[in-house]
Amino acid sequence: MQETQDESGFGAQVLSVSDTAHRSMVATVWDWTRSIAVAFLIFVVVRTFLVEAFKIPTSSMENTLMVGDFLLVNKAAYGAEIPGTHLHLPAFEEPCRGDVIVFVPPIDATKNYVKRVVGVPGDTLQMRDKQLFVNGLPVKEPYVRYIDRNGDAVHPDMRWQSSHLLAGPARSYHPTRDNWGPLVVPEEDYFVLGDNRDNSEDSRYWGFVSRDAIRGKPWLVYYSFDPTGRGSMPWVRDVRWSRLGERIH
Repeated sequence: MQETQDESGFGAQVLSVSDTAHRSMVATVWDWTRSIAVAFLIFVVVRTFLVEAFKIPTSSMENTLMVGDFLLVNKAAYGAEIPGTHLHLPAFEEPCRGDVIVFVPPIDATKNYVKRVVGVPGDTLQMRDKQLFVNGLPVKEPYVRYIDRNGDAVHPDMRWQSSHLLAGPARSYHPTRDNWGPLVVPEEDYFVLGDNRDNSEDSRYWGFVSRDAIRGKPWLVYYSFDPTGRGSMPWVRDVRWSRLGERIH
């Protein structure tokens, strides 16, 4: 009887240890799964409603933004869009003249552009020999870069402007890159230009940006490299260290 009791007790002890180890393993797996799920959820919420990363692919905003800059964009500033709807969260501010914004252009709903706001609803805009006028007054633009000082350029896509002239539609209107307007910005729309003024596809050519198309406000360069650098791995060899952490104005 004593020997049987000892064997039964030992067997029960082995079963208890095995059961405890199994429960411990399940708890560990559950903790890891829960942590990963929470981290993923936080990432999705942050990316959707707060901050998103963007890369600058063209030179249209030089020297403010360079090809190879990676930006953090504040999506909450102007009210982030709720996915799957046309609704937006309340905005902390409205786009102002001089703001650099990320938006979906009217010519391609699959892309994001970065330009500077130069006209808000109700503004009258005009350009004469590269000089921008807002509501009849010249604008100081220290951030603007010009690469063509000797000529102008004509673009057929600028014909849309004729229906938004201050004096009304005009068939005789012939705008050019450096001479156009005066135009009136409609309600709920914005007029944007690239800082690299002679090499930028912007509102001059494809029109106004609607308020609902504005996605966010760039505020920081978190990484930058020169993609034209010689040799392999320019993202390692040609880092623009001086631009890291630079605020965007």
